[in-house]
Amino acid sequence: MDIIKKIEDIARLDVYREAWAGIPEIILAEGKDSQWITKLLVEMAKRKGMAIATRVNKESVKEIKRKKIKNFRWIHYDKARMIVVVKKNYKIKKINLKVGLISAGTTDIYVAEEARRIMELLGCQVITAYDIGIAGVHRLFIPLKKMLKEKVVCIVVVAGMDGALPTLVKSLVDVPVIGVPTSSGYGYGGQGESALMTMLQSCSPGLLVVNIDNGFGAACAAVLIAKQIKKMIDSSVRSND
Repeated sequence: MDIIKKIEDIARLDVYREAWAGIPEIILAEGKDSQWITKLLVEMAKRKGMAIATRVNKESVKEIKRKKIKNFRWIHYDKARMIVVVKKNYKIKKINLKVGLISAGTTDIYVAEEARRIMELLGCQVITAYDIGIAGVHRLFIPLKKMLKEKVVCIVVVAGMDGALPTLVKSLVDVPVIGVPTSSGYGYGGQGESALMTMLQSCSPGLLVVNIDNGFGAACAAVLIAKQIKKMIDSSVRSND
């Protein structure tokens, strides 16, 4: 069994990372040649049944989709800037727990969609609510009430500009909130710095913060929270049998 799969001289795929880290290796396409991305996706999919690449530009998507692979199919998530290779008949391992996902503005949807697709592909059910920032705070309460009724294990909140929405959400819920600052905005701090600093200075305990535009990182944290809760539930069921 090859734990590390060397691909020519360009990469060493960590094929079994999920076994010890809880999250499989996912390919960052940004800065990589489209031929490299294709090779990495195909090799990972052959071994694991599914492979994911994030931050894929439109030119690379065109090149990658020209590659026809027997018994595999390509899935392109345009808004998430992701492409996935899936072996036919491959089934995602469901965690059977729900997470919430909120975006403050429509501009933040690209980062939110990256988080959403990662969480779904790694087994979570995602309840979304987009464009409910604090400029119209009344829009927040009905979606948030639904998420709590559905017993989400955590909520990912994506926000740019002043980045205040995650603090507000955490003040209203008893589950972990993961804040994702985005680079939307203008003027001083308009590349996400203001949103990041606001989230880091939050007075609502239980708010966790990832880096600017890091929907992927927030999704992985949410998935790991869900997996740990699932383990505890399964352990409790076994001990009661």
